Amino acid sequence: MFKKGCLLLGSLVLLTACQGNQSSNQSEPLHVTEVKQTVDDKQRNLNGKQIAKRLVNIANRIPGVNDATVIVAGNYAVVGIDVDKNLDRTKVGDIKSSVAEALKKDPYGANAAVTSDPDIIQRLKNMGKQMRQGKPLSGIASELAAIVERLVPEIPNNVRPNEQEDNPQPTQQNQEKHQAK
Repeated sequence: MFKKGCLLLGSLVLLTACQGNQSSNQSEPLHVTEVKQTVDDKQRNLNGKQIAKRLVNIANRIPGVNDATVIVAGNYAVVGIDVDKNLDRTKVGDIKSSVAEALKKDPYGANAAVTSDPDIIQRLKNMGKQMRQGKPLSGIASELAAIVERLVPEIPNNVRPNEQEDNPQPTQQNQEKHQAK
């Protein structure tokens, strides 16, 4: 009888101890870490001048960029980068790609066209000067449209898939060339 009483008492103590642990685990607060959302930084609603300054700073941080000029029109921007004129085309292309990648990571630079053409950069600088002087935006907008068309002849979102992509047909010039052989 004594053994049964000790066994019963021991079981009761063990069950009570286990139940105490369960309730203490449930009453402990969960460890929650709050993080700031950094993806959509557009909440600040910057104006065109602030966006241009921001994109200039991003472009100027890229090694090889001497200076940058930016014109902003709505959700789009044209970024002109001044690089050393003695660099070969491959190096200039690498710098342009680096600037484009850096801008792509910024919500305001995601729709930016990048150029290192000195003529276009000068046109962008002139446009910026005209804007600061309060010139009518209609003339500036049409010039900006011409620049963008020159930089990006076809906007990828507007390109329709070719129905003959899977089965391309030779051009007339290629057919004549092959028939002559």
